[in-house]
Amino acid sequence: MSEGLILGIESSCDETAAAVVAGGRRVLSNIVASQVDLFRKYGGVVPEIASRKHLELILPVIREAVATAGVGLHELDAIAVTHGPGLVGTLLVGLSAAKALAFGLDKPLVGVNHLQGHIYANFLVELQPTFPLVCLVVSGGHTDLIYMAGHGEMELMGRTLDDAAGEAFDKVARSVGLGYPGGPQVEQLARSGNPEAVPLPVAHTDGPFDFSFSGLKTAVLQYVQRTGPLSDQQRADLAASFQRAVTGALVEKTLKAAEEKGVRQVILAGGVAANGALRQAMREALEPRGIALSYPPPVLCTDNAAMIAAAGYHLWRAGVRHDLDLNAVPGLGLGLEG
Repeated sequence: MSEGLILGIESSCDETAAAVVAGGRRVLSNIVASQVDLFRKYGGVVPEIASRKHLELILPVIREAVATAGVGLHELDAIAVTHGPGLVGTLLVGLSAAKALAFGLDKPLVGVNHLQGHIYANFLVELQPTFPLVCLVVSGGHTDLIYMAGHGEMELMGRTLDDAAGEAFDKVARSVGLGYPGGPQVEQLARSGNPEAVPLPVAHTDGPFDFSFSGLKTAVLQYVQRTGPLSDQQRADLAASFQRAVTGALVEKTLKAAEEKGVRQVILAGGVAANGALRQAMREALEPRGIALSYPPPVLCTDNAAMIAAAGYHLWRAGVRHDLDLNAVPGLGLGLEG
């Protein structure tokens, strides 16, 4: 078997991305065309507009990824593509392009779960994670705790029961007058705030490793309504207090999961994994207990195609192949429920 040259394609939301990765870990190219600036005026992603933008960008992005990698299309071993979860219209753009390439080049098609892609961003760094491990996937749409005994051996330990952490960040950002995307702006505002200024609740769940952020989000909204127009310092204090509540819940459950499984490694994945306060709090909780923490660089935390190619490589090596009738599944889970 060859080194494994995988073209990854990602279009689950508002990034059109393509990448070429060798051996599941060596990034030869990673091209991302973001639509963030386009959606600032709307305060969030508009699915129909995002789909049309993907149609404009998908082929130029793929061409640039292949050219930057310095490889020919015939040298690819497989085409890996996100087929869920995500927005159905945007997913179909990337999926259609991947199918066309797989058919035209007579190459294997490998459908990749977007969440699994986020996890495998951790395998694109120099120091590889060591199994067994616990992974916290924390993003705009998902908050999951996963135990991994090895490649393809995953157990869902806990998940959010309502809002994802990243979704809560975005909604709180809007409530205090910040723009889109909310997470990075809340983090920046929180740096000048007092994290103990506003007492906020952290939900207790029946499942020891589950999360709930809906009540916390509501508490922030009620605070804003009660207080009226906030001063700059009040906004900063509220952002810091909210961020502390979220990171506290994430750290507590992740530490508990790591101790339950007896692992010596925890990895972070997803857009919120780029949050500096979360990284610091997690490190401070884990390292005194001899548990190593690792996470991708910020560019690999947000949506990208290198992570899809990395996950696709391990699926390809395991013999996973998909037919050309592979469809987009907007609500796709990791398949670990139950």
